[in-house]
Amino acid sequence: MDRMIYTALNALSTQRDQRITQAQNLANMNVPGFRRDLANEGRTYFAEALDTAKVRAFQTETGSAGFLTDSGPLQPTGGELDIAVIDEGYLYIQPDSGGEPALTRRGDMRRSLDGVLVNGAGETMLDPNMDPIELQEYREITITDIGEIWIVPSNAEPGAAPILGGTLATVIPDEETVLRKSSDGQIRMEDGTVPNPNQLAKINQGALEGSNVNTVEELISSIEMQRNFELNIRLVSNASKLDEASARLLRSPDS
Repeated sequence: MDRMIYTALNALSTQRDQRITQAQNLANMNVPGFRRDLANEGRTYFAEALDTAKVRAFQTETGSAGFLTDSGPLQPTGGELDIAVIDEGYLYIQPDSGGEPALTRRGDMRRSLDGVLVNGAGETMLDPNMDPIELQEYREITITDIGEIWIVPSNAEPGAAPILGGTLATVIPDEETVLRKSSDGQIRMEDGTVPNPNQLAKINQGALEGSNVNTVEELISSIEMQRNFELNIRLVSNASKLDEASARLLRSPDS
């Protein structure tokens, strides 16, 4: 009976992790450029005793979970500092919590009070040298499809030509590059670093990429997980009843 119970409890533990992932996805469904987290299916391990595999199996996670790389919907905004990465590619950021640089698809940028270009989460946008992009006050700004930021300074003479204020670092990783979300939720390679910029990604000014979380899919998955939860609870209850029935059969008649 204990094998039935352990099987059900292990399934419940796996479903708990899946619900955490699902809650994370739904909480970020309106965040520009958010990449949908995928469940970490892991693999099944069999318990061993005296170098012999037993029938009791456990589903365990292996490594960090992946994320969905499909592009989200493109939403025109007309904002001069709103950008979207077209198709493949990523921007570079320095997380506001510190740590190593990371990759992102989030493009809702703004100029901070000290002149540094940051996104909506307060993460600093980086140039190809992995340095923060600092912009002086400007009257006009244009961001090209290769990430160059051309501005007309606010103190420039009328009709002055734009000057290069900075360049957004971008990358389209090689097919061999495996990206994962680190413990801080940022996108990096498996070793915690980021690939070198290659400036191959295409940028669209005046638009934002929405999250690639499919709300309908998440809600349907939630219903399925609820049914599986009820099934496993019923399995535990039935295992308990069977165990009690077996105990009564083994009980001494005069007890």
